[in-house]
Amino acid sequence: MNTDTFNKFGLSEEIKRALEDLNYLHPTEVQEKVIPSALEKKDLVVKSQTGSGKTASFGIPVCELAEWDENKPQALILTPTRELAVQIKEDITNIGRFKRIKAAALIGQQPFKKQQLELKQKTHVVIGTPGRVYDHILKGTLLLDNIKFTVIDEADEMLNMGFIDQVESIIKELPENRVTSLYSATIPEDVEELTRKYMNNPVEIKVTETSETKHIDHSFIEVTYENKLAVLKKISIVENPDSCIIFCNTQEKVDDVLSFLDQSGYSCQKIHGGMTQGDRFSVMNEFKRGEFRYLIATNVAARGIDIEDISLVINYDMPYETESYVHRTGRTGRAGKTGKAVTLFTAEEAPAIDEIERFTGLSINTACPPSEAEVTKHTQAFNAKMSKQAPLKKDKSAQLNENITKLYFNGGKQKKLRPVDFVGTLTTIQGISADDIGIINIQERMTYIDILNGKGPAVLQEMKNRTVKGKKLKVHIAKK
Repeated sequence: MNTDTFNKFGLSEEIKRALEDLNYLHPTEVQEKVIPSALEKKDLVVKSQTGSGKTASFGIPVCELAEWDENKPQALILTPTRELAVQIKEDITNIGRFKRIKAAALIGQQPFKKQQLELKQKTHVVIGTPGRVYDHILKGTLLLDNIKFTVIDEADEMLNMGFIDQVESIIKELPENRVTSLYSATIPEDVEELTRKYMNNPVEIKVTETSETKHIDHSFIEVTYENKLAVLKKISIVENPDSCIIFCNTQEKVDDVLSFLDQSGYSCQKIHGGMTQGDRFSVMNEFKRGEFRYLIATNVAARGIDIEDISLVINYDMPYETESYVHRTGRTGRAGKTGKAVTLFTAEEAPAIDEIERFTGLSINTACPPSEAEVTKHTQAFNAKMSKQAPLKKDKSAQLNENITKLYFNGGKQKKLRPVDFVGTLTTIQGISADDIGIINIQERMTYIDILNGKGPAVLQEMKNRTVKGKKLKVHIAKK
């Protein structure tokens, strides 16, 4: 396969450079189908399952078409969960890094005022959950006049979570001449109704179902309520995954499973909607880095986990909806890698297997729990793996950020400083041009600036002896 296939889309050098540093060597199926139509500014309805690369399929065109000089938001991306909003913000920032595309995430459980201040700065792309986005619209803090692109991501999950009415309320506030794209693993009637009412002759794109499931080995194992935890432990010992998500239907069940595994000496953590947003983000980041192996989660809180090497997903509880089965199991077998999905079910839940098979088009094997002999055979290897810390994973944007230094300055809006003031000063440094200056984030009392192309140390040294708009500012490398 040609490793330069992103070239055929006619993307700018800045976007291609970022994709190369992100190790996006060739487009996935959904990217192949979506990017050309998105660049032509066509409305799109995309049926694609999780793990297919769909975030980049809309992120690349959004960053390519965004105009840097425009101060007001040009793209609005709606997501069902806070975790997913933050993940998409990170992806948009990475893809648009060298075009200096500024993205903001508007989510609940974070200070409204802080988001309001961020929106007063140059912001190209806004990503958010419907409730918080609509709050900003009603309070006049999110300006919609220049929104040219709207993306509704995980539309079926918006419906399941009861957000579809809020999504419709937001759409009614947007400019009529915008381009709209909708992404969903399934297209229920209510979602279809949205496309009929608010989209202009949308191009329908369907990613082949088998392409998203062929890398995953699915199986069902019958259990009783009494032996569920014991079977879970047997499966984990025999499979001995490096990274595993265990899905439960309720927060209480997550807590129960975590307590059991923790007492059994597992390297594990939990994530669910009853936790504070800060704790949820912290756990997510630790899991992405590989600081623990087992994440016990509810559906909602696990959205936004984008990790390519989760080798095992266990449905400790049979999901309530067939769509949830697709979303849960799609956390493994990502980016062309192989994965395993094991679902525990009781005799009363057996009829749901037929529904899942019909919905997914799969014929799924019903297996027996691992035998005592199998468990004994694998116990030593399991204990050996559990007793040592796995090598921490490198963030997918590590190469991209390798030559970028984020600098902190102790002055911002309160000192009447503007981006042009910093650019004017920085470009007087020998060897520094506007191309070496990335995103500038000016806050009330501080400013953060990305210095590109490995020139951060030189800029840091020079700025210790220079002023910005006549003001002497403290400067140092920003803390992570």
